[in-house]
Amino acid sequence: MPKLDLSKSLVELTIDICNIESVSGNEKALADAIEAELRQHSHLEVIRNQDAVIARTNLGRDRVVIAGHIDTVPVAGNLPAELHHFEREQTIVGRGSVDMKAGIAVMLKLAKELTEPSHDITWIFYDHEEVDSTLNGLGRIAREQPELLSGKFAVLCEPTSALVEGGCNGTMRVKLTTAGIKAHSARPWMGSNAIHSAAPVLQTLASFTPETVAVDGLDYRESLNAVRINAGIAGNVIPDSCDVEVNYRFAPSKSAADAEAYLREVFEGVQLEVIDVAEGARPGLDTELAKAFIAAIGATARPKYGWTDVARFSALGIPAVNYGPGDPSLAHADNENVPVGHIFDVEAGLRAWLSGSEVA
Repeated sequence: MPKLDLSKSLVELTIDICNIESVSGNEKALADAIEAELRQHSHLEVIRNQDAVIARTNLGRDRVVIAGHIDTVPVAGNLPAELHHFEREQTIVGRGSVDMKAGIAVMLKLAKELTEPSHDITWIFYDHEEVDSTLNGLGRIAREQPELLSGKFAVLCEPTSALVEGGCNGTMRVKLTTAGIKAHSARPWMGSNAIHSAAPVLQTLASFTPETVAVDGLDYRESLNAVRINAGIAGNVIPDSCDVEVNYRFAPSKSAADAEAYLREVFEGVQLEVIDVAEGARPGLDTELAKAFIAAIGATARPKYGWTDVARFSALGIPAVNYGPGDPSLAHADNENVPVGHIFDVEAGLRAWLSGSEVA
C-alpha cells in the first residue's frame, strides 16, 4: 500500500501525493494513505466516509473548514511527477500538481503540525470532484453527515495562483430547440430548416454583452455562450429539429430561478429546457472571520468566475473562499505544473491565519 510521510518537505510531499494515481473513481489508495498518516496524530479525530477522509481538532473554539479534493482527471503521460527548474523558478510538473495535490500537501502538512490552532479546524480530503456532481464526495458528506461540514468560515484549496478568490459564479445549461419540417435536400421548399430557424438564437448569443455585477464588494462578470449544437439525421435531409445548448454563468447574487427567468426573457418564444444548474456562492467577505483571514495572509480578494465547491458551503450558510497554489488555467492541461513558490506562499498564509498571526 502506498504511504505518505508528512515529515518530508512540501515539495517532496507534493510529488509523493501526485505519484499516488487517483483518477476519479480510483481514489482509494490515496485516501488510505491519507487516513493512515492522519491517524498517527492524537490531536486529530479522523473519520472516513467512503473515499473521503475528515480530520478535525476539538478544542472548543470557533470552527473553520479547510477542504480539497484528492481525485484528478485522467493521466496523459504526465506521471510520475517531477521537479523541474525553469530559469529562476522551480516547478512540479505532473498530473494533479495544480488541480489540486499541491493544495492537499499544504493541508496535510498543516493538519499534522497545527496542534493548537487559533480555531478548531475540520480538514476534508474528498473524492469524485472531477466527475458528475451527483458523485461529489463533499456533496455526499453534506447529505449523509452534514454535521462534519459545520463551521463559520471555509477555505477551498482550489488553485488560485496563491491569490484569494471569493465565492463563485453560478452556472446553468439550457437546451434551446427550434422546429422545422423534414424534406429531401433536393426539394427544400417542401420542408422547413430547423437549423436556419436557430439563426436568431445564434445572433442573440453573438451580440450578447456580458454584465458585470457587484456582490459583496467584488465584481463578477457574467457570460452566455453556445457550447453545443445538434441537428440533422443525414446529409440529404432537411432537419426538422435543432438543439442549441447554451451555458450561462451568472453572478452569485442571482438564484437559479432568477437565472432561468432571465434566459426565458432573452430567448422569448424559443422552447427552453434547463438541463443542468448549480447555484453560485456569495463571498461573504464582510464577516469577521473572512476579514481576519484576508488580514492574516495579506491578500486582496478577487472574484471567482468558474464554479467551485465553495457553493456547497454557501448553500449551508457558510461563507467560503478559494485559496490554493497553482495557475487554474493549467488545471487538466497535459503540461500541468505548479510553481514551488505558490505552495510555500499558501502554506505560510494558512499557517499565519490558523495560528493567529500574520504573514511575515
